This record gives sequence, structure tokens and C-alpha cells, in this order.
Amino acid sequence: MTHPSPHPESPSRDRFPVVVIGAGPAGLTVAGLLRAASVDCLVLETESRHFIERRPRAGVLEEWAVRGLEQRGLASGLLERAGRQTLCEFRFDDSAHRFHYTALTGRHHFVYPQPLLVTDLVREYADVRGGEIRFGVRDVAVHDTGTDRPSVSYRCPETGRRRVVHCDFVAGCDGARGVSRAALAPRHARIARHDYGVGWLALLAEAPASADHVLFGVHPDGFAGRMPRGPRTTRYYLQCPPGDSPDNWPHERVWTQLRRRLAAADTPPLTEGPLLEKRMLDLHDYVVEPMASGRLFLAGDAAHLTAPIAAKGMNLALHDAFLLGEALAAYLTTGDEQGLTGYSRACLRRVWDYQEFSRWLAEVYHGAASGDPYRAGTTLARLRRLFSSPTAAASFAEQYLGTGDHL
Repeated sequence: MTHPSPHPESPSRDRFPVVVIGAGPAGLTVAGLLRAASVDCLVLETESRHFIERRPRAGVLEEWAVRGLEQRGLASGLLERAGRQTLCEFRFDDSAHRFHYTALTGRHHFVYPQPLLVTDLVREYADVRGGEIRFGVRDVAVHDTGTDRPSVSYRCPETGRRRVVHCDFVAGCDGARGVSRAALAPRHARIARHDYGVGWLALLAEAPASADHVLFGVHPDGFAGRMPRGPRTTRYYLQCPPGDSPDNWPHERVWTQLRRRLAAADTPPLTEGPLLEKRMLDLHDYVVEPMASGRLFLAGDAAHLTAPIAAKGMNLALHDAFLLGEALAAYLTTGDEQGLTGYSRACLRRVWDYQEFSRWLAEVYHGAASGDPYRAGTTLARLRRLFSSPTAAASFAEQYLGTGDHL
């Protein structure tokens, strides 16, 4: 919730036109766009710079998102180092089926792990453009966003003293567990939530992928996914019961299930390696609507969470950030309110489209393992149609790549 104003005698007061809470892709992009427009802002981040530049996260970027970063001068490192994916592969019924979406559409995906993008964006904002960012802050609180004098307070990690920053706007980009979403909801917004009823074991393996494309295994034992993350590491996912523990998945069990669920005739074996990370994800989505109230605007996972089913989260965060950063810059430099007024509505069109696709794809991934013969049969029907109908293939490619004109 929004906190009342801090005590008037609180020490160390500052003022910035915009305070950005959170130094992820959304927050750093907003901050970078403001600095490019000569608008001062302050970024507050609870973790250290070292931590956020190494935290394992998503790695698939849609082409429109990369072009958006490029147009705004934020993609030089990405364009030099990112890999490109032109197809994905489904394995079901002991067969491999490749979906060549670039041949169909002329579009592709970029593979660039989020820590690398965050490193680029921090460097551009703080080191190149001279923007201010404070790491390791504690007890962040948002105040008076329903007025024209909002502020953000936090505890300084060096002194332990509480500091107050006055501003015109607060950009809440601090993720699902941050303070921004709580400051907006539930009094000012509705939260729509969907639980998938399944878990995924998220794995990072020190082992190269046998091919450079994404692989989806649809199997009666459960879904398995493989996503290359560079020349030496690979991201894997294994469907498991919700609430399961990583401790239940020792090395041998993990690789046995990956081999089983990703098996297909005439395909090379998986390259095994040490497991660098094991995390359990209980899959769910939520959408906060509207994404703004008063002088507080949410972006990224603070406003909406999309399960990693369709690799949409980082792309949505960047879409929000493009719109919010430019809308704030327009208002603060020219007084143009149009972007801020329409911000939530413009973001939510893409958010809901990606949410719907995520639900559709979840049924494809998990239906075969549901224990329900009807769901298993319809899952296989969807997959077969994808590889036999040009219309179905074109529709899937549009949603998978995020290229629909209606967005």
C-alpha cells in the first residue's frame, strides 16, 4: 500500500523528476530513455550491481523488441553478441517436428541472456549517460502518489539512515515481489490471476545444446524444454507437481527424465553436464489493471507476470518501458499528457494477447500429461494441425514472434 508521508524531519532529502524503483530491463530502459531526453531520474535497486549483472533470467527477445532498443541507442552490445534463432522444434509421438518460422515470416528471435542486457543497460545509463543509481537500498516505501507531490523513501545501506526522495512521478519496475505493485493494488486496481496447476523445475546446465534452437518435448510423463543460453550453458525445464522441491531431483533423475521426455527417432543424444541451478516454479500469471494510479506507473513484472511458457516476460517489460519512458519524457519536456493518459491501455493490449497465447501453449505442453485422455487427444490434434495447415502455422508464428498488426 502507499505509505503516508514520512516525518517532516526525516534527513537527507533529495529531488528528481522521476524515481525508478528497480534496475531490471524495464527500469533501466525507462531510465535510459529519460536520460536521453535530458530528464534527470534516480534508480533505486535493492540488490548490488554485481548481483543484477549475473542473476540468471530469461534470454529470448523478439525481433520488434530488439529493433526498439536499437532505435533508442540501447542495443549495441546485443547486436554484436546475440545469437539468432530461426526455428523451434516439437517432439511428440517419438518424432521430431521442426517449425521454421523465419522461412515462413522472415522474422527471427534473438538469444541474449537477461544479465547481459542488464549489464549493457546499466553501463549506458550510469557510466555513459551519467545517470544516478543507488544499489543495496533497503525498506523502500512509496508515498503520496495520489497527489502532485509523491516521494519515495529508503534506508541507506552505508549509514542506515532513512532518506526521502521527492519527485513528480514514480516508475514502479521492481518485479512481482517489489513494493510498487502493493502501493497500487488492491484499492486502485484489479488483479486478474490464473494458476496453471503445474510446476516447472528450472535448470541451468553446464553443457552445450546439441542444436542451437529451442526444443519442446510433449510427453505423457510431462513437458520438457531446452533453450540454448550460449556456447557452454543450456536452460532446461521439466514439468513436475506444483509445490515440488528441487531436492527431489538429483542429477541422475533430472537427466533420465530429460532424455526420456525429449526422445525422438533419429535425433542426437543430449549432452549432459553439471547442474548449475535448480529452481522450482509454480506456474501462474497475473495482470494488474490499470497499470497506473495518480503519479505511480507500473512496468514489467510489477504490472503483469507471464509464466515462462512462451518466453514473453522480458519482451513485455521492454514494451512497457518504451511507452512509459517516452511518455514521461514527453510530459516533463513539453507538457504533452497523451502518452501518460493512454499508457495503461496501450500496454494491456499486448499483455492480454500474450497471456492468451501463454494459456493456449500451456495446454499444448501439458495436455498429454494431464491423465485425461480427452485433453491428451486434443493436444495431439493441435500439434498435428500446426504441421499440416498453413493457416494454423501462420497464426502460431504470428503469436510466437509477437508480430500481430493488432498489437
